[in-house]
Formats: sequence, C-alpha cells, structure tokens
Amino acid sequence: MVHLLYFAWVREMVSTDSETITLPTELTTVAALLDWLATRSPGHAAALADRSRIRIAVDQAFATAATPLNNPREIAIFPPVTGG
Repeated sequence: MVHLLYFAWVREMVSTDSETITLPTELTTVAALLDWLATRSPGHAAALADRSRIRIAVDQAFATAATPLNNPREIAIFPPVTGG
C-alpha cells in the first residue's frame, strides 16, 4: 500500500488531502501512476491533465515521469513552489 498526498490546488481538485491505496502491479513508473490516477475521478483527471503544472516526490525525493516505483511508501503530488 502507498500513501498518496495531495497539496494546494491539486488537493482541492481531487477533493482529498490523502489516500492510501494498493497500486496495480503494472504501474512501474511515475508516468504510469499519473495516467492511472487520472482515471480515478474527474477531479483527478483535471488535476493531472497538464503534467507541467505538477511536481512529484516519491518517498520524499523529487521524481520525474521516468522515476521507477520500486514499492514506494509515500507519493506526494503538488504544484511547483516558487520563492519570493
């Protein structure tokens, strides 16, 4: 099981701040995970439609679409953060 965390406007669009789910075994990369999550609800689809607007962390390390999902414990999905 993996704990998914959603932050900022992503959280608002998917209507939850977190969920714990069992990932299908065929999901081997972050890109595959995002594709699968986008099918879970209209909110997920809307939040994940423009992948350039989100960032991912797998077990608290920044990840790319090609990052493998080697049995993660936690995945965070959030918008880019800017400083000022």
